[in-house]
Order: sequence, then structure tokens, then C-alpha cells
Amino acid sequence: MHGLRRVAESPTLLTVGHSNHSFEHLLELLHLHDVQGVADVRSWPASRYTPWFDREPVSEALQSVGVQYVFVGRELGGRPEDEQLYDAEGYVRYDEVAASDTFAAGLEKLKRGMAGLRIAVMCAEENPEHCHRRLLVARVLFEAGTPVLHIRGDGRIDEEQGFNHPGSLFEDPLPWRSTASVSQRRRPRTSSVA
Repeated sequence: MHGLRRVAESPTLLTVGHSNHSFEHLLELLHLHDVQGVADVRSWPASRYTPWFDREPVSEALQSVGVQYVFVGRELGGRPEDEQLYDAEGYVRYDEVAASDTFAAGLEKLKRGMAGLRIAVMCAEENPEHCHRRLLVARVLFEAGTPVLHIRGDGRIDEEQGFNHPGSLFEDPLPWRSTASVSQRRRPRTSSVA
């Protein structure tokens, strides 16, 4: 069981994906890397495949072993409710999300937690490459000088190396957005659609 302790002056952000692991495996990963708190950044913290990672069960289980849990998916989630934060193709405009007051409030809550605990932001995907926990949350902190480490399912750590910025000096850069269309909007039916 982890006791509360102060972390280094310059805190590091860890990220982790629960994937289809057992709760015990996730707990092993957290203990292996001395994680003291989990910030759940899933927009909808529920899974029909891994119900032990639904918000209430995972919160209770983590807290029962001394790992603090906070849900910040409303503020830092990858599928915001505001449809204005999506482009016409259904991709989340991370540039717009990162500029929102809601995101700023969630980021401040996360930074306050990181000032006192070793925190991992948790989402569902094991691989952070295309996950918003890396492409949105970790990117904002990394670009502000916070070291970021990604805990992988086999226990190893991938150290964040940085983010490529599309575009050039001579053209407008592409928007900073999700790697997949995730909007819940339904396209209007036409007469040719059953």
C-alpha cells in the first residue's frame, strides 16, 4: 500500500491505458511505477468488455488499496459534449478543446494533484500513440515543460519525445485534432438511405 508523500519539485506526468487487463494487472502496473493517484480522463468511464473499469468499481478498488482516484473526463475527456469542438468530419478539434475554460479548469485540477502525488492519467487504450491522453492532455503539459512517461501494458515505460507540428511557415498548419472521427452526431438521412 502506498502512503502519501511529496513528489519531486518538477513533477512528471504518467499515462496508462487499462485496455482489457484485469484490475490486478493494472494495479501491478501502478505499483511498479509508484503511482499514488489516478486521474480518469475517459469521457464515458464505462465498458461493456471490462466492467471492473467502470467509474464506481475502479474508484472503489483503487481507493481500497491506497491509490487516490479522481474523475476528470468531463474536463479532460477526448469526446467533449460540445459539438462546436468537432470539425465537419467528426474529428475533435484539440486546439479548440485546449483553449476552452473547461479544459483549463481540468488541467489546473490535474496540476494541483501532481504537486502532491505521483499521478497517472488513465484512459482505455493501452497504446498512447493515438489516444487523447497523450495527444491532448500530455501534449499540453509536455509543451509547458512537464516530463511525460507512458506506462505500457507489459510494464515498460515509453518516455515522451515530443510532437510533430504539421504545416510550414508558408501555409496554414493543419488543425490539431483527434486521429479518428468520434462525433456521436448522426448524419441526416436521405431518401436513398434505409
